[in-house]
Amino acid sequence: MSKPFPIFNSFLEYLLKEKSFSIHTIKAYQNDIQKFIDFLTENSLAIETATKSDIRDFLSFQYDKGLTKKTVARRLASIKSFYKYLVNIEFIDKNPSLFLQSPKLSKKLPNFIDEKIIDELMNQPDLNTDKGLRDKAIMELFYSTGMRLSELINLNIESINPDNYLVKVIGKGNKERLIPFGKRAKFCIDNYLKKIIKLMKLNPKIISSESRKSKNDILDLVGDNTKIKRLGWVKKFSINKSINDLILSYKGGYFD
Repeated sequence: MSKPFPIFNSFLEYLLKEKSFSIHTIKAYQNDIQKFIDFLTENSLAIETATKSDIRDFLSFQYDKGLTKKTVARRLASIKSFYKYLVNIEFIDKNPSLFLQSPKLSKKLPNFIDEKIIDELMNQPDLNTDKGLRDKAIMELFYSTGMRLSELINLNIESINPDNYLVKVIGKGNKERLIPFGKRAKFCIDNYLKKIIKLMKLNPKIISSESRKSKNDILDLVGDNTKIKRLGWVKKFSINKSINDLILSYKGGYFD
């Protein structure tokens, strides 16, 4: 593997500081472009002199190694971004990747879940318990908004605007966005918050000391305050999983 050169490092820094990409995304860019640089080096070529044909040869080389269309398409996208950056900083005059087309990816049909099964899952929480009210509120909000798992895990009460049926989430690249939710989710959230406020007034000690430090956390208000537990709960609820496993795994409270 050839060593990264200064202009490559500056590109990675640009992705971090200017584009606010996550470390995971930047590592993917770094890996893709490094593979391309290694290919050029092995063929006595350089980034600044590579042509469209050289990039095509690299993509063919990736196919020959057995990589999928999805991976090859991602590597081409990384190369395109890199060359666009090099043109913008006037390191090169022309972008050799400009008119290269990505391989066509097969589109998967979406998986549909029967509405009755969703209703059955939504009715699992015991609404006679504090955790059941919480689980029901989270499940309804998650289903109503379609937000990402990471967004739900980091949600806090201040993010919710019940009057306007909106929730503010922090998404990829630390970017904020507003997502609307429905009346059913609002009803469950209101029930949960009313119960929690009543409990806090009657007995403040019901909230753990660690949870009080972050008392705005919608998932922590009953004392289950570790992200590992929260992530486990959310993954069990994710509709990307087998719905039958979800229903069987509930057992009266995902945090227990």
